[in-house]
Amino acid sequence: MRPGPKNLITDVAGLRVGNAQDEHLKSGTTVLTADVPFVASVNIMGGAPGTRETDLLAPDKTVEAIDALVLSGGSAFGLDAASGVVDALRQSGRGFQVGDVCVPLVPAAILFDLINGGEKGWDENPYCNLGYKAFQTAAYDFEIGTVGAGMGATTATLKGGLGSASFVLDSGITVGALVAVNAFGSVTTPGTNHFWAAQFEVGGEYGDIGPDIRSDICTLPLPLKSDLFGDQGNTTIAIVATDAALTKAQAMRMAVAAQDGIGRAILPAHTPMDGDLVFSAATGQKGQADADQVMEIGHAAALCLSRAIARGVYAAVPAQNDILPVWSSKT
Repeated sequence: MRPGPKNLITDVAGLRVGNAQDEHLKSGTTVLTADVPFVASVNIMGGAPGTRETDLLAPDKTVEAIDALVLSGGSAFGLDAASGVVDALRQSGRGFQVGDVCVPLVPAAILFDLINGGEKGWDENPYCNLGYKAFQTAAYDFEIGTVGAGMGATTATLKGGLGSASFVLDSGITVGALVAVNAFGSVTTPGTNHFWAAQFEVGGEYGDIGPDIRSDICTLPLPLKSDLFGDQGNTTIAIVATDAALTKAQAMRMAVAAQDGIGRAILPAHTPMDGDLVFSAATGQKGQADADQVMEIGHAAALCLSRAIARGVYAAVPAQNDILPVWSSKT
């Protein structure tokens, strides 16, 4: 395996990502869409998720393809970002055909960033407009770090962010990940700047300082976000994607396998206070994956997601009224 040319989820041919954010709000929205509808599914392992239209992604549900996926800040308010994406898709004539009507299908997930130092005293929910703008900016190249859904994200000890990574398998199949890192746990080992995901780093993509080699690391107390926020302010939400053709059931297994990427890069993960969620997407441009390829795709998705988590935190930049430092300031 090797990273794709962009080392972004958009190395999966046909996918585009758009970001929109508000610096005063300290929040934003990220949209993944494609040239044509794509197969998608989801797996949720956190105890406090916030979602929209995820039920239709189950393998037994009628709809076989969707138009976009949304990751957003804003907690429950942020679910309205999907409405802005729906508006933009409808204007483009995109959606599930029901008689003479096209209904855009846009599942969404949110993270909690309401107490991160941003201005939250709005009179009108800003997220519909952010979703609309994010869709309109969707492109093959996009920024990571303090942008989109990662704009106001935080972890237990550091500012979070939006991350992405990719792998091209020996078969030619491409796998990518996109993640907004807003975890209850920590992405670095106790008292250090070593990423938990250090052993998965490729080409110095997040600092190249290597793993923490202490033998007793599992006995050390973990910093937790509750030390700063109480039991609020969490959730890592992600999308993994491939250009192989997958059924909805296979896409769901891809999402399940990718959850390991969260568990390897964030400790603790999947807590009762997190809404940890992974969407999966398959564009089908490389043809139907066989059984061995489905397993390899899931493995690569987990590795990409671990790398994307570390890359998102590594790329975060400081901003006014931040309540946590960025990784680069601690080296």
